[in-house]
Amino acid sequence: MDIEEFFEVAKASNLRIQLDEVKTVRSHRLSNEALFHLPFISMVVLLMAKERRKPNTPELGQLVGECIERSIKEFKGSSQHLGWSANLRVRTVKALSFLEIAKLVSVNNRKTKLEATELGKKVINKAIDEKSDLSYNLLLIQRHYRNICREKQMELELA
Repeated sequence: MDIEEFFEVAKASNLRIQLDEVKTVRSHRLSNEALFHLPFISMVVLLMAKERRKPNTPELGQLVGECIERSIKEFKGSSQHLGWSANLRVRTVKALSFLEIAKLVSVNNRKTKLEATELGKKVINKAIDEKSDLSYNLLLIQRHYRNICREKQMELELA
């Protein structure tokens, strides 16, 4: 039986499939612009959540901006100041929301810290282990995130 014959037989016999529970799935609509940025921002957030020093959620947008600005040569020395970009902060919140829905990160509300779940750690480790431009850039971002954390720790010790 081919597919056309199957549908003809199903239509002729008035075939119905009963579903016990109908779930409505709320679709999250993303603009074309967001489709190009949110996956990368999500990977950056997931990378930070995997590190030993967990980022504070209130400063996450600024951290993402600083790391991208330091890591990608096109942004170095530019007047963009990604760490202060409101647009990037909004996209970081959307990325964080996606990561929470996908159960790749969890937010410890008591400590306001972001933590990667076991699944999230597997995803980011797989992305880093690949030999690609993405893994190279993620490793650069990881190094700059660690440097930012060390700089903040040194500033605290001096004060």
